Amino acid sequence: MFRVVRTLGLAFGLLAAILAAQGPEFAQQYTQRLGGALDELRRSIAALDADAQATGSSREAALDRLRANPDAFAARRGEAARADIERLKTLEAQKQALDSAQSPLGRLFVIARDPDLGIAQAAYGDYRPAVPTTADGIVAGLLGFFAAWAGWRVTADFGRHMARRSRRRRVETTPV
Repeated sequence: MFRVVRTLGLAFGLLAAILAAQGPEFAQQYTQRLGGALDELRRSIAALDADAQATGSSREAALDRLRANPDAFAARRGEAARADIERLKTLEAQKQALDSAQSPLGRLFVIARDPDLGIAQAAYGDYRPAVPTTADGIVAGLLGFFAAWAGWRVTADFGRHMARRSRRRRVETTPV
């Protein structure tokens, strides 16, 4: 019976290793989508800057003109452009934090701390499981394996201990 429990523990550990290794793979795919979002925001804001410069304005003056425009469409475009500028700042800060993450699982912690929900949902929607061979993937897999295997061993040892106690009580209380 112990061999079956031990084999199940190893199988459970391997499954947990495969699942845990998906974290760094998701972080990689999130980072790729983040880069694409940054590129598109930069392109959009560069077009705004070019239009502002062509009309002899600064970015802020152009935004103020758009937002103050009595035409609701133009005012909404001004607000959208300001939101894009703010989002660009936020995403650039996150990209810098991702690039400077030093620990093997640092990218996961950066993403978990403050994810961009739109990017995270899109990355999850297109996510394809993979077994990463990077240091991050190996470390995450090993941590997942050891956590699951140790948890299984503790649970199995506790169950075996309780079964022995139960048998001893039955033996001690059985009348002769």
